[in-house]
Amino acid sequence: MLLPRIITALIGVPVVLAAIHFGGAIYMAFVGCVILFCLYEYGLVLTAGKKPVHMLALVLFGLLMATVAIVGRMPSVSELPDNLYPFAISVVTFGVLLFEVLTPKRSWDRVCNTFTGVFFMPWALAHLINLRDIPQYGEYLTLFMIITVWVSDTGAYFCGRFLGRHKLNAEVSPKKTWEGAIGGTLLAVGAAVLMAHLFLSSTLTVKTAIILGLLIAIVGQVSDLAESVIKRSTGVKDSSNLLPGHGGFLDRFDSYLLLAPLFYYVVLYTIKL
Repeated sequence: MLLPRIITALIGVPVVLAAIHFGGAIYMAFVGCVILFCLYEYGLVLTAGKKPVHMLALVLFGLLMATVAIVGRMPSVSELPDNLYPFAISVVTFGVLLFEVLTPKRSWDRVCNTFTGVFFMPWALAHLINLRDIPQYGEYLTLFMIITVWVSDTGAYFCGRFLGRHKLNAEVSPKKTWEGAIGGTLLAVGAAVLMAHLFLSSTLTVKTAIILGLLIAIVGQVSDLAESVIKRSTGVKDSSNLLPGHGGFLDRFDSYLLLAPLFYYVVLYTIKL
């Protein structure tokens, strides 16, 4: 299990770092593909657990929400009287309900499951692009967040594997332990301080880096558990097997579902850039 995990990381890490570095259309396409795969896997998880979901509406309107979340910040759009957000929400609400009305054996559970996927994942993950688009510091802040998550995940994995004794939440994620969570958090804070010194010394103090490291580690792990709730409710272990050793894209990017929006707004409104 460890070897496939390492091989996937050796291939995937350079791809992610290159996409972040180039930014622009390349990074948008990368995040767009991640959102598409996460939407698809969310549908697969629910289907495997015999939970009703409308796959076509999920992907179609999910990509619409992601697009609006990205372009909605552009000056030419944000200056419109109502901008694109109310329009997109109206289209999604009308569209999902229309799909359901036209579907045999109508189900309100299917409507709710579809709405959850459409509004939750695309909107949250689109903030990865918003963070990268911050003038001057966007690339470094994105690297700061993503690498800190990687260090936290890796630290939690190995600390839990070799030191884990006390279950964090056995019902939601049987393999996660308090020792792993604490170890991952401490390593994440250390990584955050190091990266702040290397890339963001003119913007982040040591104290701020520690606070952001704690924020990333704690919220990232909570977000991971939130995704696990979805899988456990359907009896599914991994969202897919597209990333050997890591499960699927939803398993790999679940930490950012709650973290990406929160980190973006914390940086935007509390840190002087």
